[in-house]
Amino acid sequence: MAGVGSRSELLNLLGDVKARVQDKIGIVDFPMPQFILIGKQSVGKSRLIEALAGETFNFISGTLGSRRPTILEFRNVAGSKASKWFVRDRATGHWNEHEISRVMQLVGDAHEELGETVSSDPICVRVQSPACVDMQIVDLPGFRDFALDTSKQELCNRIEELVMQFMRDPRNVMLCVEQCGDAATMSTLGKCRSIDPKFQRTILVRTKLDKYYTDLTKENVNQWVDGFGDLPENLVRFALTLPWWQDGEACPAESFVKLREEFNQKDMKEMRDRMLKPQYLETIGFQSFANFMEKKIEHMFADAINPVLDKLKELKAKWTSKEQSLVTEHEETDPHRILSTTRECGTSFAQALRHVMEGIPNLMTGRMKLDSELRSFHDHHLKVGSDHFVMLPSEDFRDLDDYIEYLTNEIQVGASDAEVNGGAQFRRVMSEVEIFLRFSEIAVETKKRDVIQARGVSMSSLTWRDVVVKLLSNEAHLPLQRRVQYVGERIKWFFQIQKEAVIDFMSSLEGNPSSTMYSSLLWKNVKLIKQNEMIKHLVFSTYDQACQRQLNQFIELFDNMLTSTFANPWVFLKGATYGGYTEEEDADAALPSIDDTKERIPKEIQSRSGIESTLSKWLLEIPTESHQIDEAVDKVQMLVLKTYSFIRSQVCDQVELFAESFFKLPMLRRLEEDMNKISLSDADKTNYKARRERLEGEVTKVRENLKEVSECIEKLQGFKLKCNAQRAH
Repeated sequence: MAGVGSRSELLNLLGDVKARVQDKIGIVDFPMPQFILIGKQSVGKSRLIEALAGETFNFISGTLGSRRPTILEFRNVAGSKASKWFVRDRATGHWNEHEISRVMQLVGDAHEELGETVSSDPICVRVQSPACVDMQIVDLPGFRDFALDTSKQELCNRIEELVMQFMRDPRNVMLCVEQCGDAATMSTLGKCRSIDPKFQRTILVRTKLDKYYTDLTKENVNQWVDGFGDLPENLVRFALTLPWWQDGEACPAESFVKLREEFNQKDMKEMRDRMLKPQYLETIGFQSFANFMEKKIEHMFADAINPVLDKLKELKAKWTSKEQSLVTEHEETDPHRILSTTRECGTSFAQALRHVMEGIPNLMTGRMKLDSELRSFHDHHLKVGSDHFVMLPSEDFRDLDDYIEYLTNEIQVGASDAEVNGGAQFRRVMSEVEIFLRFSEIAVETKKRDVIQARGVSMSSLTWRDVVVKLLSNEAHLPLQRRVQYVGERIKWFFQIQKEAVIDFMSSLEGNPSSTMYSSLLWKNVKLIKQNEMIKHLVFSTYDQACQRQLNQFIELFDNMLTSTFANPWVFLKGATYGGYTEEEDADAALPSIDDTKERIPKEIQSRSGIESTLSKWLLEIPTESHQIDEAVDKVQMLVLKTYSFIRSQVCDQVELFAESFFKLPMLRRLEEDMNKISLSDADKTNYKARRERLEGEVTKVRENLKEVSECIEKLQGFKLKCNAQRAH
């Protein structure tokens, strides 16, 4: 897209856009390609950077070496007489010009301040010079093959992981620097192969070519450049000699560019003299590498314009929506409306809860398998130190895992291996708590002394029916009571963990075609709940209070029912009435007459006395003679156990009905009323005022971000139009 004349403009433009988005707005994931320079220490990475910059420098002082990425932007300014160096301030994001000595100090300090740690937070340097190559690279710490001690080896490992993190990013093109030599021994290239098997984003740069002049002949030079078959044909590769001088000597800055050109010309001459093929000559020397890199980065950045524009437009839409939400919050939470707004948000939350309990197919938030659900429930109560109910249905289970194994493999609770939430999860909870309740047994064995004491001194003091009731009401109901506490806590916890699912359901309605099925206030008010901590706190705390209230009522009603049941089990154990109709009668069914009704009623009453009749029959079989006391005690003990088992079965059969009647339905029906009673405490008013102050700052910040993004979009679109116009001419 961009011509050669606009290369610097393109690089500057996209570089500045990336910097503004990343530094000022804080967006890290941005679709911008970049070259990363990788290689072992002492393979010529630093000298390659100097050659690209067109002058010598050394960022790292001391022996620590680099510890963070250094982003280097080289800009070729043909008319300038001297180079200019800039460092981006990591606090403000502004480019500040410095003398080269100061730049080296700043960059060196940024590396050395990390000590024996590493960081992915880069330091950015820009060089403007007539000798620069127009490009941008990220210089990464060098790989180390050897360390003297354990701490140094750990540092080497951290450096390698940092570099590999950059290598794994598919947006990065890897400049793999290796010394000229046997391709099979190039360890850094091997790392590139493991990440980029087809070498689609790997460029091999072989340095110190002059050391191989004497080994190369007309017969082997082409095979050597080609890696003697060890390098794949599609791998882009270069071989070159970088400027060097004798140890102890200094290269004057003004002669470095001249030296760079001399070594480039020598590389080309040596290879021409050895009759290197023309297609291979294009891969020899620094100038060939520089020309390729300028064109490559130009094409990469030109190709990136559309993805960058798309990302910026996405950010603009996001920040525009954010601005609208904050402005709405500011308007809806003025001192005269804050209370009514909070209540409206709570009412919307209560309405959304009903929808979630009915089931939302695409709502993924909060979905759990049965094992995860039980572990989370147990972890919660272990953290809060709950000890008022039993956590396992029986002492025969070794631990929670044993209980989960029983539920999933033996009983095979429905949907135990499915991740569900809302209404489906509530049904599964009901199945699990029913099984839990059925494990309740009489905790204390009924002994002969207990039976005699309950009977009284005289054998005729109480009827055996009264004895059974007295024994049952003593301690028999305690196991059921403690397990009913578990049932209540499970239901309460179930409702409490639905909060995030409800919030996400409300959020998902915005811009969703299915939103027309629900009130538009759901997705509008959820923004206020998510943005305003005071509103969120009041809505959630009111919801939690409603859960606790329903738990208390559930336990109280259940306890009262159990007390009444054990006080008079015979009434509770009457069976359900059934008219006893036959299929023939059902087929000829018509509206009943008064005579039919009169005939039906006594039949139904008689049909429901099955268990009661059985127990009454067993009561009559208990002997009343004093010399038969042992037999009487045995029969009473058996009758107590049987009666308890009948009561337990009846309670377990009805646990879902009790949960629906005493917990779920009152919870759903009364929650809106609870939300409409929300009031603001002094602490809430203080938090509200603090939020109002922060809100103004957030609106300002969002508008600044929106301005940055809008300006970036305008610049990129303008540059794109300019390039298209140039191409048209």
